[in-house]
Amino acid sequence: MSAALDQFPAAAANPAASPRIDTPLIEIRDVRKEFGHVIALAGVSLTVRAGEVLCLLGDNGAGKSTLIKTLSGVHRPTSGSFMVDGKPAAFSGPRDALNAGIATVFQDLAMIPLMSVTRNFFMGREPTRGVWPFRRVDFKQCRDVTHAEMRRIGIDVRDPDQAVGTLSGGERQCVAIARAVYFGAKVLILDEPTSALGVAQTSMVLKYINLVKSRGLGVIFITHNVRHAYAVGDSFTVLNRGRTLGTYRKDEIAMDALQTLMAGGKELQDLSSELGGTV
Repeated sequence: MSAALDQFPAAAANPAASPRIDTPLIEIRDVRKEFGHVIALAGVSLTVRAGEVLCLLGDNGAGKSTLIKTLSGVHRPTSGSFMVDGKPAAFSGPRDALNAGIATVFQDLAMIPLMSVTRNFFMGREPTRGVWPFRRVDFKQCRDVTHAEMRRIGIDVRDPDQAVGTLSGGERQCVAIARAVYFGAKVLILDEPTSALGVAQTSMVLKYINLVKSRGLGVIFITHNVRHAYAVGDSFTVLNRGRTLGTYRKDEIAMDALQTLMAGGKELQDLSSELGGTV
């Protein structure tokens, strides 16, 4: 992976890596999302800056999925402030979020295992050549770009036409992230990218997240695993029942304290006492 680092262009050469330094890529304040009488988000605030990884932590039901869908344009917030590059944002759908440079890599990766790495990389955005009505997909350019992008992240895909299902879980995660970066993402939202991976594959993905950060992109890393978050995170926002419990820089909170906060703090201590200190 270290060799791949040298192959990346300088951050200044990437338009997505050169936002105004004093302006967050994304900033939301007191965002609420209600579905009828159900309050999914009850006041969430967070800030995503260029070249930083914000880890979003919380137990099941904390509101992480609703927040992801709100940031990616699937849901519109009921109330609150949503700013992108310092300007108010009101997405009418996921395409608006993509056009604003916000790309989400979901757990299912939106890949077709029996299709090639190249076809999955360009799915729906293939370059074409020729003139109408004789335009056709430029498969050579697709293969060349896919091969080059995979080499940049340290994955040697000898044949870009091989089925993406032949890659490991970690490699498929990296392909999905590389695809988002190539098509102009300024902010990457990664939904539990290491949840189903082994140690070696997790290491590959975490190294690539750190590599993406070095290019000046902002990353929102959603995870249940505090160790994974602490390995790459610059700041940590903890959600509980649709609310923000707090946001901490890495030098402001220890990993054990972050684990306790995420797990419920006093509730975990009470359970530990009830079970005789076995938790």
